[in-house]
Amino acid sequence: MYLPKGYDNEPNKEWPILLLLHGNGQRGNGKDELDYVMNHGPLYEAWIQKRDLPFVMIVPQLHMMGVDKHTSYIANRTRSQIPIRLKEGVPSRPDYFATQGEMDGVIPAETIPDYTRTPAGWDHVESDVLKMLDETLKNYRTDKNRVYLSGLSYGGFGTFYIGSRNVERFAAINPVVGWGSPSMMEPIAKAQLPIWVFAAGYDNAVKWENFYIGLNKLRELGHKEVRFTIHEDLGHDAWKRVYGGEDIYNWFLEHEK
Repeated sequence: MYLPKGYDNEPNKEWPILLLLHGNGQRGNGKDELDYVMNHGPLYEAWIQKRDLPFVMIVPQLHMMGVDKHTSYIANRTRSQIPIRLKEGVPSRPDYFATQGEMDGVIPAETIPDYTRTPAGWDHVESDVLKMLDETLKNYRTDKNRVYLSGLSYGGFGTFYIGSRNVERFAAINPVVGWGSPSMMEPIAKAQLPIWVFAAGYDNAVKWENFYIGLNKLRELGHKEVRFTIHEDLGHDAWKRVYGGEDIYNWFLEHEK
């Protein structure tokens, strides 16, 4: 939980909520491993980079679910990788992932894997996440009409899943380097739930040719609030630019139920 600057000094103000679903590498036990959720995203920007982002943030940690047994970058991680908030100033931002080869457009995929359900993703903890949201709305000075959902990588897929199944709860959703299956799109389109999706041209983990089928389904169903941005010069960590900028936060704040 992150409370924004000014929360304690403005007792009559209701704040928007930003619920962030992290990526695969930030999983943990929710106790001594919880700090890994600060590695990326809006919480990194607000706490480590000391940016004044006007949101109450909910940043839960996804259970390991055995993923560490076969994923080396989780099994071999150390606490030295967790960013530290400095007393004075801010740390240097990490470099982007290396990219190779020329930028080149691709042909959209004709078929994609159905990631409506995943082996070990956020779809397995939907009820927990929604309960956290309900508890925050109940116990903090928050605005139920300005609740935003964002997620990166594994969390991008989770954003599509949880967002599509709970369209009435969110004012806007933002999957980053995670695509959605066509089967998820009807509720989003019916509710005209604003959505801004990001992909990356050099992404070797989540291919951007797989984004088009779902997003074109939204357009086919008459959705008027679809944005799709491809950062062709970046790899899978395009989230660094997305959350490190201003556009996504300003876009969220333009929307309320």
